[in-house]
Amino acid sequence: MTDSHAHLDAVEEPAEAVLARAHAVGITRVVTIGTGIASCRVALAISEANEGVYAALGIDPHQASSAEAGRVSELVPLLEHPKAVAVGETGLDAARQDATLLEQRRLLDAQLELATEHGLPVVIHSREAAAETAEALASFDGTVVLHCFSSPELLPAALERGYFVSFAGNVTYPKASALREAVSKVPADRILVETDTPYLAPQPVRGRQNEPSFLAHTVALLAEVRGEKASELAERTHENATRAFGL
Repeated sequence: MTDSHAHLDAVEEPAEAVLARAHAVGITRVVTIGTGIASCRVALAISEANEGVYAALGIDPHQASSAEAGRVSELVPLLEHPKAVAVGETGLDAARQDATLLEQRRLLDAQLELATEHGLPVVIHSREAAAETAEALASFDGTVVLHCFSSPELLPAALERGYFVSFAGNVTYPKASALREAVSKVPADRILVETDTPYLAPQPVRGRQNEPSFLAHTVALLAEVRGEKASELAERTHENATRAFGL
């Protein structure tokens, strides 16, 4: 299986310990995420030190009003690393007040340009900003991964444009019925699964720090909703991650 989105630089234990538990339960690949320049450098270091770990590099929207937003050019040499497989996470988040949507949009646009220039997919964070996200991505011709999908309103645009839709542990929560309805509508060749480690542990282990070894809980829920075998869905999402990230 592939955990398509994890923040291995944010776990409490050494990444190697977390990855060992993941490998023991069949997680063979992890895409670890950089959310700022320092975070990106750590993500690359983790990917270099561990087989099957790759890095997505970006500056997240929560930093759009900070000095970090002016460091987009520093991503350029990092993206040339052979284990850099995507730009992001980047996007729009209206649920938090860290930065205005205008500031976030400027930062997103700059990273979309990088993705185009480098021929890389973009990993998108979208929260309570479905219409704005759809508008921002309308002219982007590259591969889009909607990370931790939580905006059913964004699904029509995602389906029309062929985006990859990645589900995290929050889809397993009792009140997430709208997300579970979206699960059944995503084409088989466009669905991904992630942990968003160390956040959003799935319901059976909710309250604990999330980690890639918990991915199977989310896969089981997705398979149940879609009326599929968990083993087959795990294999399919693994194949989809191969195409999404060029692995």
